[in-house]
Amino acid sequence: MAASSAASAQAPSIEVLARGEADRPHSAVVRFGADKPLRLDSGAVLTPFQIAYQTYGTLNAARSNAILLCHALSGDQHVANVNPVTGKPGWWETLVGPGKPIDTDRFFVICSNVLGGCMGTTGPSSTGPDGQVYGLGLPLVTIRDMVRAQAMLVDHLGIERLLAVVGGSMGGMQVLQWAASYPERVFAAFPMATAARHSAQNIGFHEVGRQAIMADPDWRSGRYLEEGLSPRRGLAVARMAAHITYMSDTSLHRKFGRRLQARDDRTFSFDADFQVESYLRHQGEAFVDRFDANSYLYVTRAMDYFDLAADYGGVLANAFKGGRTRFCLVSFTSDWLFPTADSRAIVHALNAAGAPVSFAEIVTDKGHDAFLLEEPELFAIARGFLDAVARTLGVS
Repeated sequence: MAASSAASAQAPSIEVLARGEADRPHSAVVRFGADKPLRLDSGAVLTPFQIAYQTYGTLNAARSNAILLCHALSGDQHVANVNPVTGKPGWWETLVGPGKPIDTDRFFVICSNVLGGCMGTTGPSSTGPDGQVYGLGLPLVTIRDMVRAQAMLVDHLGIERLLAVVGGSMGGMQVLQWAASYPERVFAAFPMATAARHSAQNIGFHEVGRQAIMADPDWRSGRYLEEGLSPRRGLAVARMAAHITYMSDTSLHRKFGRRLQARDDRTFSFDADFQVESYLRHQGEAFVDRFDANSYLYVTRAMDYFDLAADYGGVLANAFKGGRTRFCLVSFTSDWLFPTADSRAIVHALNAAGAPVSFAEIVTDKGHDAFLLEEPELFAIARGFLDAVARTLGVS
């Protein structure tokens, strides 16, 4: 019993494990030196830098069965394996795996941690060339910068053209950017629950989260890691506010209603009287153990800056003009963060550009996060679209 207690006492916390992932992740890593600098939209040059990634399945002899998955804001490269920090299943195991719509018995699936992240790809919690943690010294990054880094990874893996690029939310933004920046390298694109630009309302939600982090006295102007601190309260509040936007009023009511949390009556205090309050506090506390606060600032800012049409003379159709990428877009009726109107605007632009596109609006009350949950209609659409793409390319 004593030995067991001692082992437990020495076990590193989840937060300590998460910090270790920044430089030495439990996944494959590609390090790019001074001979392969990454030129950013800000004008800065990032060198050296690294990309952490996971792969599933086997790349075929023709190198024609590769699918790139792009994760959302709080995701990472651990799509279909146990997360080394939390010990929980991968974030998209509903969709990815043997025999699933994105079938790893058939496809070679790649997912990298985004630039600016905190799970092994260079981000603000990474160690810079001077041996110090970057903090806010890391140049700001954009969605296009993230995609440029991913393209360098795909080059490193020796893949000329991807069978498909797939992602939801911020991942969907990356999918659109891939199709615009590298149309000859993307045979099919499957963006879901996303938009071609971030709305003023969504920028506003992000700013609330960023201000919550920066108002935390432990943020220390972004240098908290040097002082052994973490702005846990601010990051937790940011996550709580964001999490509400990922759900719908109907799903929140069905799950919690106005039910009290483990009590018979109100406490007439500011304790978590309601179940929904307790749930959000738990979501915030769990998030701070695995995610870096500065990464939250960087990644939300990248989403805010995303405006694909602005890069093409203000006309979204110009982003896809002349490309041959096949598209399938999916939206969800209860998603008020990226409503169906955003997807329809992309579809209209693709039609104007003469691009082949299909679109489905799925009826669900699960809100924005529906693309991560059990949605049989989504699974059927994904399987059907990818099967058709694979047959076209002769991928068995």
